[in-house]
Amino acid sequence: MTDTTAADAGIASIAKPAAKPARPYFSSGPCAKPPGWSPEKLATESLGRSHRSKLGKNRLQYCIDLMRELLRLPETHRIGIVPGSDTGAFEMAMWTMLGARGVTTLAWESFGEGWVTDAVKQLKLDPTVIRADYGQLPDLGQIDWSTDVLFTWNGTTSGVRVPDGEWIPADRAGLTFADATSAVFAYDLPWDKIDVATFSWQKVLGGEGAHGVLILGPRAVERLTEYTPAWPLPKVFRLVSKGALAEGVFKGETINTPSMLAVEDAIFALEWGRGLGGAAGLIARSDANAAALDALVAERGWLGHLAADERIRSRTSVCLTVEGADADFIKKFAGLLEKEGAAYDVAGYRDAPPGLRIWCGATVDTADIVALGPWLDWAYAETRAG
Repeated sequence: MTDTTAADAGIASIAKPAAKPARPYFSSGPCAKPPGWSPEKLATESLGRSHRSKLGKNRLQYCIDLMRELLRLPETHRIGIVPGSDTGAFEMAMWTMLGARGVTTLAWESFGEGWVTDAVKQLKLDPTVIRADYGQLPDLGQIDWSTDVLFTWNGTTSGVRVPDGEWIPADRAGLTFADATSAVFAYDLPWDKIDVATFSWQKVLGGEGAHGVLILGPRAVERLTEYTPAWPLPKVFRLVSKGALAEGVFKGETINTPSMLAVEDAIFALEWGRGLGGAAGLIARSDANAAALDALVAERGWLGHLAADERIRSRTSVCLTVEGADADFIKKFAGLLEKEGAAYDVAGYRDAPPGLRIWCGATVDTADIVALGPWLDWAYAETRAG
């Protein structure tokens, strides 16, 4: 590490660090591939075959089985691979189940706001909206649990997460809809408190985009089979046939044609995760990465956490403030790091306050987080001096 941080250097130029992160991939999606990944390591027998062939369905079912195993998901919950990444999975849940009772939407970052827009402008519902600014969490005590409740478990663009599942009552009347795309495989999720969860492989698993995963608890299945929404449903959203749940969707019979290459890539990541001990091993890696980044922040007076409250701070999509930075400053800062091959895709989300966003999910190596520190100092000094 350099002896002088940018904060102590009077904004003078400091020496360019000699060592770079071995894998400088810190994007919050698609995220870094698992360590040791290469395309040659993917199984290829299913490529060029129909997803409806015995082989294709077996590989899709195996992918589902691995997700269940690693997540320690109860048999009461169903897992389906669906189109459209996490967005498609969450909108599928909204379009098929909302409208049966009142709706409450929580929004403290851009994707939560997206679900508000869907509920108000597309589905024409009149939800209760509970908001908080970036870096904050809404007052969870305001929630009326007679309504369905939509929220992001981990706000990817704000670096704010719900602390746990204790705020969700066991005797709730409404359903919980958790957009958990930056949380699944990174937190020990309380599945008894989650009726609907969605995520994509491109986050903590470092998989490819375009495919979403939909997890349904028994109360969500009951809603699907007992309630018919007032609006038409496109084919890719239909989870019920002749009044019964389309069980095939949760046994590898996807609604539309999946990319078997993406499926094999997800299987590689899941097998890697199983080799670490499953969810516990993946969570431990994320925690170690977040701790290493916390240490970097603590050592630098010009760097801070957007989520000041550690209890609600993300351990995957960590959002940082940079002293004196505006959008142009961050663009130049991140551009310098990319040009040097020291860190890719670390600028904060476009709708968030100007700052950095460092992915700390399980596929990142802690040594690369540590190696990033001197490069942050260098880029800060260069940007301020320039």
